[in-house]
Amino acid sequence: MSITIRPARPTDANAIFAMIYELAVYEKAPEEVITTADEIRETLFGATSKTEALICEIEGKAVGYAVFFTSYSTWLGRNGIYMEDLYVSPDFRGNGAGKAMLQKIAQYAVERRCGRLEWSVLDWNQPAIDFYQSIGARAQSEWVRYRLDGDALLKFAESPRA
Repeated sequence: MSITIRPARPTDANAIFAMIYELAVYEKAPEEVITTADEIRETLFGATSKTEALICEIEGKAVGYAVFFTSYSTWLGRNGIYMEDLYVSPDFRGNGAGKAMLQKIAQYAVERRCGRLEWSVLDWNQPAIDFYQSIGARAQSEWVRYRLDGDALLKFAESPRA
């Protein structure tokens, strides 16, 4: 089986959107996908985008994607890479596709002199956790991730300063 990892292009927006939805189904939250393929095309590939994406193809068919962007560590005084998504369609798992995409992002991190490569994983996703541990990644249990979104984000952004 021939695996190809390449930078995503605007013409990949429909395939990426379809896999985003597959990922949401896997993560038991398909109702939370509110974007569209057109919006993915505009925001991921637009002139002001700071985000990058990879496509994984097997025998010429898009079977996976990864989305990542530059982060920054004040303690390291260096950029890092945060991987937002790493996904391979179920029928193509176990062939090294996910590892190939993650390795490509790791190569970018090294080439760009980044101090770290980070991502999040759901605590119940044991296959992903096992894979990440097998390549030497460590859980950051001392950190708790927070999110401000939706109405709470709007309310906070518009509230008067104390």
